[in-house]
Amino acid sequence: MKTMTCHQLGGACNQTFTANTFDELAMMVSKHAREKVQQGDADHIQAMNEMRSSMSSPDAMVAWMDEKRKAFEAAPEGNG
Repeated sequence: MKTMTCHQLGGACNQTFTANTFDELAMMVSKHAREKVQQGDADHIQAMNEMRSSMSSPDAMVAWMDEKRKAFEAAPEGNG
C-alpha cells in the first residue's frame, strides 16, 4: 500500500489516498477532485483547469500520467 496526497497528483489539497496500485489511487483522487469541483471549491477548479491546459495533446497526457505513476512507484510502502 502506498499513500499520496491530492496535491502530489496535481490536485489542490493535502488529503491523502492509499492504494495498492497507481490506477486505484488515480481513480480515488479523480473522484475526489470531481466532487470538489462540483462543490465549487475554487482551488480544485483552478488545479483542474491547469491540468487540462497542460494536457493539450495525447502525448502530453501520457507524459503526465507516466510522471505521476513514477512518483507512485517511488513512494514508500506503508499502510497509510
